[in-house]
Amino acid sequence: MTTSLLVGRGMDESVALITDGRFSGSTRGPCIGHISPEAAVNGPIAAVRDGDLIIIDIPARRLEIALSAPEIQERLKTVVHSKKVKRGALARYAALVTSADKGAVLMVPDYPF
Repeated sequence: MTTSLLVGRGMDESVALITDGRFSGSTRGPCIGHISPEAAVNGPIAAVRDGDLIIIDIPARRLEIALSAPEIQERLKTVVHSKKVKRGALARYAALVTSADKGAVLMVPDYPF
């Protein structure tokens, strides 16, 4: 969902947009972008469920889920990750791309010549 859609629906003051993407200069409202995919490595974001309270403290640069550590750990036990592609162009891309905090660019592999 783009920020313009949130604004158009009058939700720009009540809904935050959290994404791995980047934003243009016209972004408005509480938007957090360019985050790394911590859910893939079983970080706390993998434990988030519909209806959970997410606390956003912009001045402190903190984003957290309003759950106890034991509850997060319990939920993480049931997380099912999608299967990783093992062959083809997508597998090559996944093996070589950097995370969003490093620019999401392809690394040049070291070739032993």
